[in-house]
Parts: sequence; structure tokens; C-alpha cells
Amino acid sequence: MNSRQKGARGERELASLLRDYGFKARRGQQYCGANGDADVIGIPGIHIECKRVERLDISKAMEQAKNDAKPFEVPVVIHRKNNDPWKVTMEFDDWIGFLREWMAGREE
Repeated sequence: MNSRQKGARGERELASLLRDYGFKARRGQQYCGANGDADVIGIPGIHIECKRVERLDISKAMEQAKNDAKPFEVPVVIHRKNNDPWKVTMEFDDWIGFLREWMAGREE
């Protein structure tokens, strides 16, 4: 399987997983991603760069997500290797924003 096929399969797998959690997720740009669309769409305000590789240059992937994200979107890289769970990488300031929102909801 070539890397393009593996990437597309990873995007479909991630979109399916997000749908299992109730999100209306699907693959973004179906053919080459050349227009800067997120790999998986359906979560407003989040730009998802999906990587399904054994060796990931996380800095390069995060830079791609940041460059492609619209100004109102939080760039995230969701990635996994074979036989590993999915992981989410985002910048610390964005994570702190999510954490504060989550903590504020718990204080009720």
C-alpha cells in the first residue's frame, strides 16, 4: 500500500471514529488536499491534519496544520502508528484554552 492510500485510509478511519462520538465528520478534500482543506472536517473551529505513519515529523505536521488553518480554527494533528491508539497534538496555548473551558464547566 502506498503512502497516499494509507493516508486516505487513516482519514476515513479517523472520520469514522469521530462519527462514533457523535460528530458529523468526513474526509475533507477528497483528492489531493491542494487547496488547504483540513484532512477531516466536521468539527467547527478545529483544523485537523491527519497522519497515519510510522515515523512522524510532528513539527512539520503541526506547521502544515497551522499554515492551512483559517484564522478562527485551532490547528491540531491527530496521528497514530500501526497498533497504537490515536493521539492529538496541539500547541500549548490552544490546549490551555480547552483546559480552561473544561475546568469552567466542572465548577458549576
